[in-house]
Amino acid sequence: MSEFLDTFPSISHHGGASGVTGSCHRLQISKDRALLVDCGLFQGQDADRVDGFEQLRVTFPVEDLLALVVTHVHIDHIGRLPYLLAAGYSGPILCSVPTARLLPLVIEDALKIGFTRDRALIERFLGEVEGRLVPLAYHEWHTLVDDARHRVRVKLQRAGHILGSSYVEVDVLDRESGAVERIIFSGDLGAPYAPLLPAPRSPWGCDALVLESTYGDRRHEDRRQRRDRLKAAIDRALTNGGTVVIPAFSIGRTQELLYEMETLIHRAGSRRWRELEIIVDSPLAARFTEVYRELRPWWDAEAHARLRAGRHPLSFENLYTVSSHEEHERTVAYLAESHRPAVVIAASGMVSGGRVVNYLKRMLGDPRHCVLFTGYQGAGTPGRDIQRYGPRGGWVTLDGERIDIRARVETVTGYSAHADARDLLNFVRRMRRPPRHIRLVHGERHAQQALRDSLLAWAAQVGHELEVTLGADFQKP
Repeated sequence: MSEFLDTFPSISHHGGASGVTGSCHRLQISKDRALLVDCGLFQGQDADRVDGFEQLRVTFPVEDLLALVVTHVHIDHIGRLPYLLAAGYSGPILCSVPTARLLPLVIEDALKIGFTRDRALIERFLGEVEGRLVPLAYHEWHTLVDDARHRVRVKLQRAGHILGSSYVEVDVLDRESGAVERIIFSGDLGAPYAPLLPAPRSPWGCDALVLESTYGDRRHEDRRQRRDRLKAAIDRALTNGGTVVIPAFSIGRTQELLYEMETLIHRAGSRRWRELEIIVDSPLAARFTEVYRELRPWWDAEAHARLRAGRHPLSFENLYTVSSHEEHERTVAYLAESHRPAVVIAASGMVSGGRVVNYLKRMLGDPRHCVLFTGYQGAGTPGRDIQRYGPRGGWVTLDGERIDIRARVETVTGYSAHADARDLLNFVRRMRRPPRHIRLVHGERHAQQALRDSLLAWAAQVGHELEVTLGADFQKP
């Protein structure tokens, strides 16, 4: 456990300090009052560092928590919620309005995979969670406590990562000393020009910032380049009679890709593009896409302009969804054996399970097909192995089976839902009052180190006194 500030309030990390999963950050306001920001699952290499159930245990106190604040509904940010409740947490769960709509779907799926398929138990737990949810409007302060000792307020701002994602401003007034501290938890910040989502705007300022660093050492392609590369990969599939398989998380990335596919089809001049099948093979992704449609008020201005023009970026003629397992098996067999081009979007995004594995087991050995990565592949995941070894003709292990990689493997980084190194630096330097302390989390060590160097170079250039520490140096044993 690591302490961030010298005195109260202090910050400790219980996940997401040295990797890109398991985010869980605790703001200790006083000896008997605290706030928790996210409580996510460890995945890939992060999970391998801790054996079995140990990584799921909630080892910090819960009786002093004023609230849990959820930045967004990706499983590496909310997946330990069942264990938090099992440990005795009985307080509110604060989140944005869209997140409150999406969170029960994610938790239901997580329960089916990791806990039980008993419908009565699942419904009981979901009822418990939904009873705790406190949806907050963006840009408005919400007071958690205001008494003779403290005033603690929370404000959510749009983070542009997935629909409903937020960064969290926490304002702490200690009435005895009169001191006020403003602490910001970035959650996962999105890249500008992402489909459907407005770009995050920097806050006015803060004293301390817990900042993600997933792409702290890299720059993304711009939107035009990434769309051109996506089109080029699909054009090759059309020529070769193959399938483009895109591993994508059910929420966020799937909907962004559908938005881009609708753009390409709308602009296409060729008949084969207009007839190209876009297949979403994930019941959960289909449910999320339906909810995304319902949450149109939170889309960005460009998406609303398309709707006014009579276009439907998440529901177009070429789009097909696969629901049942039997239909999934038929689709895999048909695409693997036929020469009908198609694009398949299937979970999971890092190939750590789910239906995408069945497609890859059938298609990785065939050079007609293509695996296209559009998101971050965590160390220790099959997705990272395919991405790394595929271009050199290597192999990967899927479901205990060695699969030689002969299919094309391509990566389009511009579709990352995370801000890149320049965006992260801009988030800080565009504040009117930049922080004095920054803790870098949610990134591998090399990414944290690179972002630290950039931040310190900027601070020296403008004469701003800044301390930057790495979550990687404070990983719990």
